[in-house]
Amino acid sequence: MPILATGNSGRDGRDRYPGKGRGSCAPHFPGAQARERERGFTLIELMVVLAIVGVMSAVVVLAIPDPRGRLVDEAERFAARTVAARDNAIVSAHATRVAVDAGGYRFEQQRRGTWQTVPEKPLSRANWAAGTTASAVQIQFDPTGLAAPPARITLQRGDERVDIGIGADGGVHVGR
Repeated sequence: MPILATGNSGRDGRDRYPGKGRGSCAPHFPGAQARERERGFTLIELMVVLAIVGVMSAVVVLAIPDPRGRLVDEAERFAARTVAARDNAIVSAHATRVAVDAGGYRFEQQRRGTWQTVPEKPLSRANWAAGTTASAVQIQFDPTGLAAPPARITLQRGDERVDIGIGADGGVHVGR
């Protein structure tokens, strides 16, 4: 009789009858070992995983930016376009006007004694993003780049507020 690695001589008869002495669910072939118990996830483990997934989902939702963009970004875009209008007044030697209202803003140039809306980009009409309002004002840049009258434009969306100042020297500054 062969001697097993554990030191048992195998005299108990299990080596000749593989299914004998085992549970009814155990596989019936030589060398098979029966599992003591099938393991799965407990209810507590599943609840912890669901809580972690919920917290991570909340973080992602809160990190998604506003589809309208930030109000300060809109103010910066307006300021950049206003500086372009001032530069256009200097280069073209024509007075340029910025007309701001609650719905948006437009740029106009004085040609042959009348104000004409500038249709080309970057000076074409632009509307504020949904929910944004602004104080109405008109600023005129003369061919030397000076602004008349100096103005302060306030953009507002909900409880957010950004001020844009246009000085007499033609400088445009966004307040944060």
